[in-house]
Amino acid sequence: VRVERAVKERLSMAESEGLMPQDLINAKPVAAAVKEFFGSSQLSQFMDQNNPLSEITHKRRVSALGPGGLTRERAGFEVRDVHPTHYGRVCPIETPEGPNIGLINSLAAYARTNQYGFLESPYRVVKDALVTDEIVFLSAIEEADHVIAQASATMNDKKVLIDELVAVRHLNEFTVKAPEDVTLMDVSPKQVVSVAASLIPFLEHDDANRALMGSNMQRQAVPTLRADKPLVGTGMERNVARDSGVCVVARRGGVIDSVDASRIVVRVADDEVETGEAGVDIYNLTKYTRSNQNTCINQRPLVRKGDRVQRSDIMADGPSTDMGELALGQNMRIAFMAWNGFNFEDSICLSERVVQEDRFTTIHIQELTCVARDTKLGPEEIYCRHPERG
Repeated sequence: VRVERAVKERLSMAESEGLMPQDLINAKPVAAAVKEFFGSSQLSQFMDQNNPLSEITHKRRVSALGPGGLTRERAGFEVRDVHPTHYGRVCPIETPEGPNIGLINSLAAYARTNQYGFLESPYRVVKDALVTDEIVFLSAIEEADHVIAQASATMNDKKVLIDELVAVRHLNEFTVKAPEDVTLMDVSPKQVVSVAASLIPFLEHDDANRALMGSNMQRQAVPTLRADKPLVGTGMERNVARDSGVCVVARRGGVIDSVDASRIVVRVADDEVETGEAGVDIYNLTKYTRSNQNTCINQRPLVRKGDRVQRSDIMADGPSTDMGELALGQNMRIAFMAWNGFNFEDSICLSERVVQEDRFTTIHIQELTCVARDTKLGPEEIYCRHPERG
């Protein structure tokens, strides 16, 4: 109605000759109404931008709260517990520690939603103990009748299950069966856990409670001045950095035409150029921008002029990424020992060199506004607080 009124008003005022639709219609009220509608939900949240992992985890969150859901007070132990149908769909590890435990979960690494909104998990098809490369996505209801082997089940060179008895899941129970009875097999051992949990090296050796704390604490890491990719990783670091969207990824292959701190120009390869277009891709980098958590978002080019890039290659690092890999911390030489009581309980003691080299220095950007009003006695003065001036 507001837009209609504004258009009529402008039509009556303006001369009709040479008028374009964009001169009459102001889209701001419509955009504001849409934003207000989507922002008014209980489940609409300010994105967690501490680091690339916190972004991607926030986008993969599954909640039982909100409109049409549960309330924290009413939810009992049964609702919060891990259920057999969570396997490969919802992470059994990553969940908050407070009153929301078990109500807010994280999507498993390879889970997806189907057209009806049910979570599906991928499996490899097994025929007469032979593991094929065919992959099927099944919901919890569809997989119940199948006999599903673990991803770590022993196979020979011909991909045939060779153990006399194979550890399987059947009718939501863990049991053992003959290889001939197996109909499906997990695609990967990490399909059980979330992205954050799959970044923990040797997760299988950790206590579940500490793994929960570890996957939650990784999201709280602030970007260091110089990112340092981990020496011990799990192989998921590159995927997280690319899929979180903080890096610059090549849309098409080609040769780097020019590079500077703020943009990359790619001359697209002839076989990827569409007819009638220039064949040049320009990527503008984000420089020293404030994130939602007041950390610094800065992209640095990784390529040089003349380099050849393929489609989906990483061309620029973002915050907390090093050479296209997620780098939440620093590689330090450490010792487990008592040291004059300085490392009592949770304390750590670190060398002066670590501080001098700015290994754990981080940049925060805050936006502060100051209003100077025009008063009857003249405009307000803005000055540093001075002891003599009050």
